[in-house]
Amino acid sequence: MNAHAGPHGTRFPDIYDPDLYVDGPIHKIFTDLRHNDPVHWQPMSNEPGYWAVMGHADVTHVARRPDIYSAEIGGVVLENMAPDQLAQARNMLLMMDPPRHTTHRKPLAESFQAKVIGQMQDRIRELCTTILAATAEAAEQGSVEFSHAVAGRLPSQVVGELLGIPEQDRDQIREWAEQSTSGQDPELAGEGYSAGSGLGAMGLYAYQFAVRRRQEEPKEDLTSLILAGNFGERPMDDIEFASFFVQLVTAGNDTTKTMLSSGLEVLLAHPDQLAELRADRSLMTGAVEEILRYANPLHYFRRTALSDTVLDGVAIAAGDKVAMMYTSANRDEAVFGETAQQFNIRRSPNPHLSFGFAQHFCLGVHLARLEGRVFFNELLNTFSSIEQTGPSRRIRSNLNNGLKHLPIMLRR
Repeated sequence: MNAHAGPHGTRFPDIYDPDLYVDGPIHKIFTDLRHNDPVHWQPMSNEPGYWAVMGHADVTHVARRPDIYSAEIGGVVLENMAPDQLAQARNMLLMMDPPRHTTHRKPLAESFQAKVIGQMQDRIRELCTTILAATAEAAEQGSVEFSHAVAGRLPSQVVGELLGIPEQDRDQIREWAEQSTSGQDPELAGEGYSAGSGLGAMGLYAYQFAVRRRQEEPKEDLTSLILAGNFGERPMDDIEFASFFVQLVTAGNDTTKTMLSSGLEVLLAHPDQLAELRADRSLMTGAVEEILRYANPLHYFRRTALSDTVLDGVAIAAGDKVAMMYTSANRDEAVFGETAQQFNIRRSPNPHLSFGFAQHFCLGVHLARLEGRVFFNELLNTFSSIEQTGPSRRIRSNLNNGLKHLPIMLRR
């Protein structure tokens, strides 16, 4: 493990190193940094390093100041993208700054409001029932792999229905989405694979999908709404649609899959709270929020400083990378108190940052929460006994805080 000096000669591990996260989130290291170096300089080997922002207040400050910290200039991942890839990625909402971000988000916001998303509850329950029925059949033969084979199936089906993706295409879309977020894990990415190629394949599919849908009669789905919408006094073109499609599919798949699989592992590690949840489903809303705080799907998102500035007494130069470290902020004792490191489904208030903050607060927040509540309710309704039969394995990544293998025994 590499290390480098912080203030006063303190040595800190290389928090960029993906290998550091294979055994789980590095909460002790993050706690040390929050207390001793809350705006921490982390070198990178082949390009400029970045400022890792560890505290809740500092992360929210960066998030609410797009005039100083840009998502658009350098993107949201730590690695600098090739100019052509960055130009294409800037068509994604998460990589837009105001006013462009506002122009593109506003026409979509109504479709993602809680009242509208709530109308999907019965259909999401049907999807969960179908997935869990197939899981019950598989469980009769022994342990099942929960992360990919169970949790990974729901979000791809939900997003598929939301966008009107043909059922026969959804498995391929899901495969592209999973590979695109696993570029640091050779086992998942595959030999010779790069995240860019997966995103490119999905983007090409989305472009062709938009072309085909424009020639068809409008349907009651999000694709028809987007293609007929007004984005800055004009319709969204097919290339812009492809970028939005990629973002929605990738984010919806990865974060929800992580919430469901990591959430089950956390609940099984706290059997008393799982028993409480079984007995009182009114605790489900709080349980999902605490899962999101305690096992947040993404470790960070990046911004780029537009001008020289100062954050928590640290001088940041124009052009510097700045990483909002959600995994650290979600355990900040200044906000969550002495129990910040503990899992508590009754935690209230719970101002976690797993959905981002300010202008970039997740557009799909109500959908993700609904999927979590319905899925865990149906899981507990279907199985009277749930047991982890072996150690989980995590994705090798400094960005994605998720599982790639979770063996579970399920009994009705």
